[in-house]
Amino acid sequence: MLKHTVRIGRIAVGFLLLVVGGILSLPLVPGPGLLLVVVGLGVLSNDFHWARRLRDWAHREWDHLRSRDVG
Repeated sequence: MLKHTVRIGRIAVGFLLLVVGGILSLPLVPGPGLLLVVVGLGVLSNDFHWARRLRDWAHREWDHLRSRDVG
């Protein structure tokens, strides 16, 4: 029973982070929106395959942007 409660709590926190991150990502709203979205995907990736794929895509894109030649 405790295992299911922890899982439901983890899922709720993950979706809450996604929603708050989405709101903070809007223009003229200050805050670390994209960071919260990525953290929310990380939390949800334990339970959902779609979140794991999105998180991995975001990591690949970040690595790609970092390795680009800027000049």
